[in-house]
Amino acid sequence: MDIPAVILEASLASRIPAVFPAALWVSHGGLVSYGPDYYAQGVQAARLVAKILRGARPQDLPVEGADKIDLAVNLKTAGLLGLKVPRTVLLRADRLQR
Repeated sequence: MDIPAVILEASLASRIPAVFPAALWVSHGGLVSYGPDYYAQGVQAARLVAKILRGARPQDLPVEGADKIDLAVNLKTAGLLGLKVPRTVLLRADRLQR
């Protein structure tokens, strides 16, 4: 079992909020995730690989960071933990799990 799964299990069992690095964990019952969009990172990586395959030298390619950071909130878990999610967080969230 990987570390986020252990944290998720402990968080739900002890009713202590936890933040996760990917929206996947919110869909499994985590309260909040804040991190890069892994699909977008894959597209970004594929673009760099395509440049290398076309002859670009890896050392000449720019270092790139994540273009998009996602915020996901699980409203059901918030309710189970007795938490009210602020409206500003709801408006900022990219994904809401109900």
